Amino acid sequence: MSKKKALEEVTYKVFRSGNPVYLYIGLITIVFVAMALFGTTFFLAGNTGIRFIDYVRPYVAFPADWQQLPTRFYTLLTYQFFHKDIFQALFNCLWLFWLGKIFMDFLKPRQFHFVYLTGGIVGALFFAIAYHVFPVFSDSVYTATLIGASASVMAIAVATITLVPDYTISLLFIGRIKLIYLVLAYIAIDLIGMASMNAADSFAHLGGALTGFTYIKLLRSGKDWSNWFKPKPKLKVVKNETSTKKNKQQKDQANQAAVDAILDKVSKSGYDKLTTAEKAILFRASKE
Repeated sequence: MSKKKALEEVTYKVFRSGNPVYLYIGLITIVFVAMALFGTTFFLAGNTGIRFIDYVRPYVAFPADWQQLPTRFYTLLTYQFFHKDIFQALFNCLWLFWLGKIFMDFLKPRQFHFVYLTGGIVGALFFAIAYHVFPVFSDSVYTATLIGASASVMAIAVATITLVPDYTISLLFIGRIKLIYLVLAYIAIDLIGMASMNAADSFAHLGGALTGFTYIKLLRSGKDWSNWFKPKPKLKVVKNETSTKKNKQQKDQANQAAVDAILDKVSKSGYDKLTTAEKAILFRASKE
């Protein structure tokens, strides 16, 4: 495959495929590479005492100090796409790829966008609240900032295991294991991390986790917060089609009942136990 063809394929997946997993991984990668390239230029220009990412961090990272929010309000979003080093970026992209693909097997792109972005916002607010509530952080509240997609990724991860708690994957040297155990181990590491000076970052991750958990629980009860992301239909004049609308409503209700039954089966037996037809129904529902 030529370089041009490969670039076109990557561009299509990130920006035109409609898959939010590739979109966010692509954005994180683009931002990280851009920061690395600017950082090289910054270093060669003689700025050896500070990294470029640390130079721009006050402008793109979310500040713990409430007083800075009026002029840094946009950082609720920007902080989710910048990372302090390659390990943080790589770890988040890998988790987003693995968990995001499973999320998209059952839910819609609109729902992914909502959970990812809202998880990041709630995580940032948890981060700031921790700095203002707990005395251990009082000395650094005015200088502390949050950076990285970890809270957003945690929201996707917890939403996924809440939706399909019995989903299993195969790991090298370990074999088959339920996905929920891996995510719970990740959360446990965050809880342990609260005993360190990076504890506030752990609060951000827990804020994201709470967002993912709450969203799925409300979704199962019939409340889909991601409907806020739905475009409003344009007004148009139509003929009286009461019978057609009634039939469509009945069909939609039947389809939703089938999807709910399949999700219950996944929860009890795992995704691997679904038939080809059931997987097809889930796939079609996720694209509607």
